[in-house]
Amino acid sequence: MKTLARWARAEWGPLYVTVRGPLLRRKWRAVPLALTAVGLTAALHFVHNQSWGYDVVQDVGAVRAADPLWLALLRTPLSLFVPALDLPVWGALVQILFVFGIAEICLGRWRTLALAYAATLAGTLYARVGIWLGPDSPLGLSASDAHVVDTGPSAAVVGLAVFLGLRYGARVTAGAVIASMVAEVLVKENLAGREHLAAIAAMLVLCGIPAARRRRAREEAGSGLPPGEP
Repeated sequence: MKTLARWARAEWGPLYVTVRGPLLRRKWRAVPLALTAVGLTAALHFVHNQSWGYDVVQDVGAVRAADPLWLALLRTPLSLFVPALDLPVWGALVQILFVFGIAEICLGRWRTLALAYAATLAGTLYARVGIWLGPDSPLGLSASDAHVVDTGPSAAVVGLAVFLGLRYGARVTAGAVIASMVAEVLVKENLAGREHLAAIAAMLVLCGIPAARRRRAREEAGSGLPPGEP
């Protein structure tokens, strides 16, 4: 039991310490972005399920690879908050509140939003590349996927979870998220699973860039050469 507790402190301790203070001091005021995202997702889900609102949400927030690129990019910010109609919306709302809330406290409001958008955009752009590659390529998609609506908030949630895990040392948690997304693709081959992996790849790149810079700076400091010198 003590070993498990030590592991939990090592895995989630930095995140817990970072999140605990602001939540105790400010309560729900510490996560306005997360609350807004939950409210917007719930509202769009409600409208999407109405006969009068389905086409409205499709027109402003549904992204497909078959759409012109400019239109997809225009719709992508709002597509972050359009959950899939065939999945329980409460699950999406809980995930958004939890992951966006932690990210907002740890990373800041605008950085969280930028990373969420980057993860979603990675999935959106991958769908186009995958369809261009075709089903014969390991990374390719079938032509029918061009008419499937993108993942909505799930790619952003997955991407943020991986980014937070790697940034705050919760590597087992990040690895578990990645493994579950890989398993999803292996068990249920669909566009959403592939887009989740694209979002993860984007976050790995964003995490890797500063790590590579720090490693290079340490190497240059150890060599005694000024930074940037060969």
